Amino acid sequence: MDTTRQGAAVNARGIGVKGPRGWAFRDVHLTADPGALIAVEGPSGSGRTCLLLALTGRMKIAEGHATVAGFPLPKRMGTVRSLTAIAHVPGIADLEPALTAGEHLEEQALLGHRMAGSLGARLPWGRRYKEATRARIEAALAAVGLDPATLPKGLRTAVRDLERIEALRLSLALAVMHGPRLVAVDDVDLKLSEDERSQAWQMLRDLALHGTTVVAAASTAPRDALVVRTAPAAAGSASPAPTSTTGTAGTTDIHEEEAAHALAEARRA
Repeated sequence: MDTTRQGAAVNARGIGVKGPRGWAFRDVHLTADPGALIAVEGPSGSGRTCLLLALTGRMKIAEGHATVAGFPLPKRMGTVRSLTAIAHVPGIADLEPALTAGEHLEEQALLGHRMAGSLGARLPWGRRYKEATRARIEAALAAVGLDPATLPKGLRTAVRDLERIEALRLSLALAVMHGPRLVAVDDVDLKLSEDERSQAWQMLRDLALHGTTVVAAASTAPRDALVVRTAPAAAGSASPAPTSTTGTAGTTDIHEEEAAHALAEARRA
């Protein structure tokens, strides 16, 4: 059993997720140590999001065996959910365009606030509560490299006015605020410039270096990541061979329609 406070080891052997009409993905193998940077590489609709949700206990695997931080899936899905967080997942972990960055951060701090002490200290108007909330927000922003001074109106900037890389950083800040052992982030490189993609991957490397296991879906993975590819094999061809030097990955029979059905199930969960 992995008992470290930061980072979650991930082990998966032949896992798959099945929707009402077939497989979203299957036959995925992965071995990663705590604090690893795992890149789920493949085109949109290839099952990337479903794999992220399966590894965070938000989507039930239908075949194979997996453990996250030593807890088996799907038997301990609830425990795995409590140890993990997701970011930038369309339809599940979206930012509200009309709200400001500060409002998102304060709401997240409120949802996870667990300060010990008197009732007054836990109330939103208590001094200790306000101090703890401010410290939690500042730590989350620092972890993802989001400096409020660089935003048009600081933390009063509405999400709709953020650049895409800034919105990604904000989404990650919300995800890491309460110290998950594993964070999963979708569409890391979607509509980003080459420089912004470099910034995004460096942000994820920094999170991993500080101990948090990171699982990130993208169309193209960096060379230093442990890569799991979800691109479907061509019709009549063999499954792709494992490609990672620090883990293994192989997928077959992945279909966009089945992925959509499985994702809908996760939203209802």
